[in-house]
Amino acid sequence: MYCNLLQCTHFSTTSVVAERGKSLVSAVSGYLVPGREDTLFVWQVAVSEDARGQGLGGRMLADILARPECSGVRYLETTVTASNEASWALFRGFARRQGAALEETELFKSDEHFDGTKPTEILVRIGPLGEQTLESGSGSTNVAKEMMA
Repeated sequence: MYCNLLQCTHFSTTSVVAERGKSLVSAVSGYLVPGREDTLFVWQVAVSEDARGQGLGGRMLADILARPECSGVRYLETTVTASNEASWALFRGFARRQGAALEETELFKSDEHFDGTKPTEILVRIGPLGEQTLESGSGSTNVAKEMMA
């Protein structure tokens, strides 16, 4: 809970939630990479089961990137395990819609970093992002709430 509270306060300009009524149905949290402010690192994407398959994750990413705080962002990065099909679909689709390249490299290896107890985390880098990305979101922190209304 403490980690999530810090995300909500320290990274509020690079995170967004979506609600349906009074229920939280999705959250995306990210941050600008220190020393590489042209890169948004997406830390977590969570979409409830009943809100999946509606393009919500991609719209939330676009909303974050359209904010003034992200005006210098040209790359989006995240880590994904090989078996996380939903995340691969989200990020590959996002790259395709943006007309941007998607590069994959192993970042944290299972045996080397996790003693084989967790799958390898693959770094996904999308970019360069163009002006179309910045125009595709509204830049409003309320946009996700409106999407689910």
